[in-house]
Amino acid sequence: MIKQIGLLLFSLMFMFSCKDGKQVILGETPWQRDMNAAFKDASQSPLKDKDRRNFTTLDFFPVDSTYVVKAHLTRTPDALPFKMKTTTERLPEYVQYGILTFELNGATHQLRIYQNLDLVKESGKEELLFLPFLDTTNGETTYGGGRYIDTKIPQGDTLWIDFNQAYNPYCVYNENYSCPIVPLENTVNTEVKAGVKAYKKY
Repeated sequence: MIKQIGLLLFSLMFMFSCKDGKQVILGETPWQRDMNAAFKDASQSPLKDKDRRNFTTLDFFPVDSTYVVKAHLTRTPDALPFKMKTTTERLPEYVQYGILTFELNGATHQLRIYQNLDLVKESGKEELLFLPFLDTTNGETTYGGGRYIDTKIPQGDTLWIDFNQAYNPYCVYNENYSCPIVPLENTVNTEVKAGVKAYKKY
């Protein structure tokens, strides 16, 4: 009996010590928690080591369904490949896949959406699309150079844009990264109060 009680106490102490030692990943949604987990993980985080040690969470806007919009996709199959400018001398090759038309904050907007021609050659990444954009929060509550959204080719001509999943270019966190510069033509003339906010070091 004494041995059983001892084993029970040991098990409870082990359980609680593991629980206390485990760091909870913060985030309002699975996407936010995945982002925070990636930023905390030394093998994939864009943060410098000194910044990653104190990292707990990115600064997100509250999740808002207003910024999940239904867009009409007009494909542009005749678009020519081009070299997209980046924050370094690197010039990756992209092609405009289509134009997205949608309603947001009482107005109609259009954004161009792209494919990275090197990335789509990789297995499992053939359907990836890249949506960089600028909006009127840039330089205030969000990064001045705009943000990105990753999505996939839809079956038809409708694509849902979730601005709650807008994230900063990695060069915001570490100048050693080479990040595509958002084309000025991809500006949304309204506030997009969703996704990741401007980065502040603590």
